[in-house]
Amino acid sequence: MGEIYSPGKLMLTSEYFAVDGALVLAVPTKLGQEFFFEEKQDGKSLIFWEAYHQNKLWLKAVIDYKSWQILETNITSSAEFILKTLKNVQSLSEIKFKSTQSYYLKTNLQFPSDYGLGSSSTLMNNLAEWANIDPFHLNSISLGGSGYDIAVARAKSAVLYQNKPEIQFEKVDFNPKFKEELIFVHLNQKQDSREGISLYKSKIKSQKLVDEFSDLTRNILLCNELENFSELMMLHEQKISDFIEIPTVKSKFFADCPTFVKSLGAWGGDFVMSAKFEGFKDYFWGKGFSTVYEWGDLVV
Repeated sequence: MGEIYSPGKLMLTSEYFAVDGALVLAVPTKLGQEFFFEEKQDGKSLIFWEAYHQNKLWLKAVIDYKSWQILETNITSSAEFILKTLKNVQSLSEIKFKSTQSYYLKTNLQFPSDYGLGSSSTLMNNLAEWANIDPFHLNSISLGGSGYDIAVARAKSAVLYQNKPEIQFEKVDFNPKFKEELIFVHLNQKQDSREGISLYKSKIKSQKLVDEFSDLTRNILLCNELENFSELMMLHEQKISDFIEIPTVKSKFFADCPTFVKSLGAWGGDFVMSAKFEGFKDYFWGKGFSTVYEWGDLVV
């Protein structure tokens, strides 16, 4: 049985403005998604799909890829999404789902599904690598979004990503000397990024503002001191807040926090980034946020 792996991601800069071409800095996580595959020449043209979450089976489906019908499943809505995605794979691939062999496909998501680390993007990248197709195209027709998460999964590295005028990204060595002072706190809920993007798209923005986030990303990448990094993160957070007219997560939950608190990705859920201070774990736990990672625990 073959195996492919894609890491999850954390979006450090540009959030919603990524869809309008702002430069994004994103990093890979130690947890990601595994994809196992086997093909058998049995003349049946079937897909046997199993999806595991932290090694526990949650979805099973048997799909006939000649008629594109679900023959068996335990969760119809999830199986329908898999069918749609695999049908897209067929339309883009020159080699998969073209004859009569059967496919035994299994996924294992290594992180909790409410972490927002890229359960969908890691799946899209794994399928694209397996089928030898463009992961950005597959993601675009299956899910949408800016595509930065696909770039991280594909590069398996920190990246600078930009999607306008066309998709371009490069691996970068984001290894600040103060990284062990950085922490990530989970907000106990998964945020729907498409909902947030819809809100963002409803507002009029200027190219000047988009460019300002690209400049912030470049400056953040070059930071050598935590103090400067913290200032840029606070500036970034306030600019987003002013534009989307949503209070910062710090003002909402952590007004008395002595360090910066920066949303990562869609606002209102998933992870935020902050910096260590005396008693930081007790502080966040005391406010009901018990999932606190240090940089080296979460980021590759």
